[in-house]
Amino acid sequence: MNIYKSTLQHIITSGIIIVNLITLSAQEKDSISHKGHINQGKFRQLYNEFATPNAYRNASGAPGYKYYQQQADYKIKVTLTDPQDGTNPKLTGSEIITYTNNSPDKLDFLWLQLDQNKRAKNSKTPLINGKVMNPYYLPAAFTSAFLKERFDGGFNITKVSNNSGQNYNYTINQTMMRIDLATPLLPGKKLNLNIDWWYNVNEHIPGEDRSGYEFFKEDGNRAFVIAQFYPRMCVYNDVEGWQNAQFWGDGEFALNFGDYEVEITVPEDHMIEATGRLQNRKEVYSKTMMERYEQAKESFVKPVMIITQEEAIEKEKTKAIATKTWKFRAKKVRDFGFASSRKYIHEMMAVDVQGKTVMAVSMYPKEGNPLWEEYSTKAVKQTLQTYSNMTFQYPYHKAVSVNFRQIGMEYPMICWNWGRPKNGKYSARERTSMIGVVIHEVGHNFFPMIVNSDERQWGWMDEGLNTFLQYLTEQEFEEDFPSRRGPVKNIIEYMSGDQSKITPIMTQADNVIQLGNNAYGKPATALNILRNTVMGPELFDYSFKIYANRWKFKHPTPEDFFRTMEEASAMDLDWFWRGWFYTTDVVDVSVKEVKNYYVSNKPNAYIRKVMEERGIPEHQLIPLVFPVAEDSEDFKNVDTSKSIVENSKHLKDYLFDNFTAEERAKMQSPNFFYQITFENKGGLVMPLIVKYTYADGTSETIKYPARIWRLNDKKIQKVIPAIKKIVKIEVDPNGETADIDTSNNMWPKEAVKSKFDQFKEKQ
Repeated sequence: MNIYKSTLQHIITSGIIIVNLITLSAQEKDSISHKGHINQGKFRQLYNEFATPNAYRNASGAPGYKYYQQQADYKIKVTLTDPQDGTNPKLTGSEIITYTNNSPDKLDFLWLQLDQNKRAKNSKTPLINGKVMNPYYLPAAFTSAFLKERFDGGFNITKVSNNSGQNYNYTINQTMMRIDLATPLLPGKKLNLNIDWWYNVNEHIPGEDRSGYEFFKEDGNRAFVIAQFYPRMCVYNDVEGWQNAQFWGDGEFALNFGDYEVEITVPEDHMIEATGRLQNRKEVYSKTMMERYEQAKESFVKPVMIITQEEAIEKEKTKAIATKTWKFRAKKVRDFGFASSRKYIHEMMAVDVQGKTVMAVSMYPKEGNPLWEEYSTKAVKQTLQTYSNMTFQYPYHKAVSVNFRQIGMEYPMICWNWGRPKNGKYSARERTSMIGVVIHEVGHNFFPMIVNSDERQWGWMDEGLNTFLQYLTEQEFEEDFPSRRGPVKNIIEYMSGDQSKITPIMTQADNVIQLGNNAYGKPATALNILRNTVMGPELFDYSFKIYANRWKFKHPTPEDFFRTMEEASAMDLDWFWRGWFYTTDVVDVSVKEVKNYYVSNKPNAYIRKVMEERGIPEHQLIPLVFPVAEDSEDFKNVDTSKSIVENSKHLKDYLFDNFTAEERAKMQSPNFFYQITFENKGGLVMPLIVKYTYADGTSETIKYPARIWRLNDKKIQKVIPAIKKIVKIEVDPNGETADIDTSNNMWPKEAVKSKFDQFKEKQ
C-alpha cells in the first residue's frame, strides 16, 4: 500500500510539471528555471524602510539607553498694541533663551525658527505654488490675489546677544536663523541668547493664517490669537541633526520642551488666556471675577461665567488706552500661545480626570453664542476624559478653547476653534462641526504637545493619531455623532480617486497632495481598522497606551510607533504599515470564481489522464477520495442523493476501519464542497472577511487573517466543506476594510450597488 501511494504521489507531482510545461519551448522552460527575482511580496519585512535600531531608539520602539533631547527655556516679555487710529497692530518682544545641549555632540552653531517670515514682503512662500485663472472671483478674493499690496508681517530682529551684551553673528535664511558661536557649545553645557524683535500683526481672514487678529466692524474691536510670535529654537536630535527645514505653511512644527516665563502687556480692558498658569490673577481679575473663579474650581456639573455676555458687551465700548501686564508660567511645554480681546466672554468648569481636577475653559465673543455657551466647555471636558483613558492622565492644570473665525489651531493648554451661528441660529451640521473642531484641537494637547512628534516631517503623526482619538471622543460625546473622519466608509471616495492626486501617508508634510485626506482622514481610518478589524480593541488599546506613555514628553518617529504597536501586541504588522502608510494601494477584493464539488469513488479526469500517460492500471490505484467538480464530465457519475460517506466506498471503509461509532458520531457531515477564488484587485492586503449564507436562511461570517495572502497576495483559493448548501457569498459584508468597489464582492453576481456608489448618492 505504501509503495503504491508513493508511486501515485510521484506520478501526480510529475504530471503537474508536464501539464504546466507541455506547451512551452525549451528556451521558455530554461527561462522559467533560471530567472530570479527579489521579494516584492506584501508581507516582506520593513527593514529597508525603517531606520536601523541603535542606542538612541531601540528595536522595540522604546527610547534607547542613550536617548537624549535638548532643553530650551524661555523668559519672554511682549507688548501687543490694539490701536484705534487705523494703524496696524504690532507685537514687540524680548526674550532670554537658555539652551541646554544634552546631546553627545559639540554644536558650532544654533538654528532658530522665524515663522513670521512666511509673511514677510520678500517671502518665497507665494512662489512655490502653481496657479490657474479661475472662471470667476468674488471681489474680495480678486483684490487680495491681484491688486492688494503684500502685507509685511515678517520678524524684525533688532538684537541677538549673550548675557554680557556681546552680539552674536547671525544669518537669516527665510524662516530660519543661524547663530554662529565663537566657541562650540559642548555636551552638557548651556548658553543664553538675548533676542529683541517686533512685527506687524496680520489680519487673519485674508490669508487664513494660524494666528493674527479678527476685526469686528459692528463694534470696531479686534480679537487676537497670537502664536509663533517669538524666535524659537529648532530641534537637534539623533534623527535629523538640526531640523531646520523651512516653514512653507503645511509642515507644522518641531519643537523642544522647556519652561516658560511670559509677561504679556495689553490694553487694560482685554481678557487674556494663554499657555501656562496665571501668576498674578488677583492683579488682573476683578473681585467679582475672583469669586466666580473660586466657584468654578468646585463646579463639576456646569460652567461658571467668569465674564458674562452682558459684561463683555459693556467692555466692547471701553477702548482702553492704559495697559495691564499678565504673567504666566509653564513647565515642560513645547510652545506658547495666547488670546486677547475686550470682547471675550469667559467661562470655566472643573473636570475630574482620573482623580485629578483640571479646569476646562472657554473664551469667545458674543458672536459665538448661543452655540459656544452650550457646547464648547462640554466638548473640552469630554476630550480630556476620553484622551486620558486612551493614553495617560492629562498632565496640565487647564485646557482652553478660544473662538476664532475660520480656524482650528492648537498650542499647549490653549487652542482656537471655529463655529459661528448666523443671527443667533445654527444648523445641526454647524453644531457638530464646532464640537468636532473643539475636540480635535483640545486633543492636540496629547499629540503632539506631549507625545512630541516632528510635524515638519510627518504631519500624520499628530493629525492622524489625533483625528483617530477625536473620532472615539465624538462617539462618546454623543451616540451616533456624525463623525467626518474616522468612519471607514468616509475614506472610500478618496482612496478610489485619481492616483496622480494621491500620495502615501509617509510623505513629508509640505509635499502631500490633499493634506486633509492624507494626514487626517486616511491615518485615522487606518487606525480604526487596525483597532477593530485587525488587532481587536483590547490588544490595540494596550499597545497604543504603551506607545503614548513611552513617548510622552519625548520625540518619537514613525518607526517608534510602528515598532511599539507590534512589540506590545505580538503581532507582525509590517504588511499593514506598508500597505496603508507607505503605498497608495487600495482595498478591492472580489469573489472571482466559485466551483462546487462532490466526492466520487472513481478517478476524476485528471487522475485518469496521468494514469493513462504513465500506463498505470486502475487496479493498482490506492483507495483515494476524488473531488469532482459540478461542471465536469465526471459529475454525471456522482449520486448526489447519497451522503459523501455513502457515495465513496473508500472513504466509508476508511472511517469504519479506523474510528469507533462514538468517534464517527462526533465527526462533521459536510455534503457540499466549494472551491472559492478570491482576487485582490486593489493591491492592499487585509483580513478577508467572508459571510456565507445557507439555503435555510442562516449565515456565518468568518474572518481569515491577512496572512492568508502571504504566499500569493494577488489571488487565493479556499475549499469550504459545508453541511448546508451555500446560496450566497459576500466579502466584507459590514464595510470594515474600506473596499472601494463592493459590486464584485458577491456570489452569485447580483445587481448590487457598491458601497462607494451608495456613499456618493448620499452626498
